Amino acid sequence: MELHPVTVRRDPARRLIQLVVGLLLFGTSMAMMSRSLLGLNPWDVLHEGLMHRTGLTFGTVTVVTAVTVLLLWIPLRQRPGIGTIANVVLIAVSVDVVRLLLPVQEHLATQIPLLLGGIVLNGFATALYVGARLGPGPRDGLFTGLTARTGLSVRLVRTLIEVCVLATGWLLGGTAGLGTILFAVSIGPLTQLFLPWVVWRPRS
Repeated sequence: MELHPVTVRRDPARRLIQLVVGLLLFGTSMAMMSRSLLGLNPWDVLHEGLMHRTGLTFGTVTVVTAVTVLLLWIPLRQRPGIGTIANVVLIAVSVDVVRLLLPVQEHLATQIPLLLGGIVLNGFATALYVGARLGPGPRDGLFTGLTARTGLSVRLVRTLIEVCVLATGWLLGGTAGLGTILFAVSIGPLTQLFLPWVVWRPRS
């Protein structure tokens, strides 16, 4: 994915704020999709399935999954950044808080707007935290690390991992549906749409 910033930002405090806001909004978008009951992104299907099986909160499961994925970074020789650690903590907190405040929706009149809003917000939030360039999230690092080690394309590695994650989550009882399909086909274009407006790049 090419990054074409509209403006150049050097302020580290601004980058940190952008990272924090992006991660909090990312967790919010996850909660919105989960409360719509119309389907989740592949990793959240796994998180929800594990939540049902373990009795842990959604946010706690995301932490456990993220830490497990980070352990896989070791043989891949990936190095975490401040954004990596913040990703684990802030998303878990925000998704649990929003799920606590936002009731489950049971009518299409509210489910569909909540799902669509969650997907669009996820794309914007992803652009924010990726654009801050303060370290990849655990799952992003796994994709890039495996790509570097295997020589396979990012698209192939990511697709294989997400298919396996989705299948496992579904078997565990996670919610896969219309939202899962919409997320899969729209999150890339949405992130690419927002990214040029928020990406940070040092002045040459």
